[in-house]
Amino acid sequence: MKTIKFIALSLLMLWATAGTYAQNSEKPTIIFVHGIWADGSSWNSQILDLQAKGYPVISVQNPITSLADDVAATKRAISQAKGKVILVGHSWGGFVITQAGNDPKVAGLVYVAALVPDLGETLPSLSAKGPAITLSNYFEPTGGFVYISQEGVKAVFAQDLSAKQQQVIYATQTPAAEQVFADKSGEPAWKNKASWYIVAKSDKSISPDLERMMAKRAGAKTTEIEASHVVMISHPKEVLRIIEEAANFKSN
Repeated sequence: MKTIKFIALSLLMLWATAGTYAQNSEKPTIIFVHGIWADGSSWNSQILDLQAKGYPVISVQNPITSLADDVAATKRAISQAKGKVILVGHSWGGFVITQAGNDPKVAGLVYVAALVPDLGETLPSLSAKGPAITLSNYFEPTGGFVYISQEGVKAVFAQDLSAKQQQVIYATQTPAAEQVFADKSGEPAWKNKASWYIVAKSDKSISPDLERMMAKRAGAKTTEIEASHVVMISHPKEVLRIIEEAANFKSN
């Protein structure tokens, strides 16, 4: 009888240990958040590679009708995830993950050529902290929304992509509602969450100097890549490496 009890107890302990190991080794869900004039497919390369490595992945489709609407879309994605989450934001997506990242399930933030606001900052007020850029020269306001022109895609948004890739970006862009430019950021998650930042050294949509300033202010681990604003498309493997670094980061 003692032998049977010992075996049963041993099996129970093995089962508990295995369950704990599985829980601890579970990969976090990677949630991608695109910016203005992009959509969820801008992360296709990283999505495919991460899925092949067993990561759960969600790519949010932002309406870009307001900061609150975009944050709500990301929060819905976070609620779908099981376990920890890594948020990855590009451009305007940085505003979004800075707010949505306050969710307790979020373990880390990866900013990819992104805006990293502090409390009360708007897109224009944050942009004004860096050198002047010519992005607004290519705006095409239509029905209360702002599109980027085809020439703008070529000149300041995705200048290191092929002509065919630029055409796809122009055709699939998600415009921003004009009110987005006045929306104020709330309490930033980067003050309490581990953060990474990828500076696009040839970015003409956000000044690389501003990117460096924001990364430093947020205390983010920073990597610089010689690339345009859409660095996740032109240098997918380098961006993937930083995302995986964040996913495998263990806080003290």
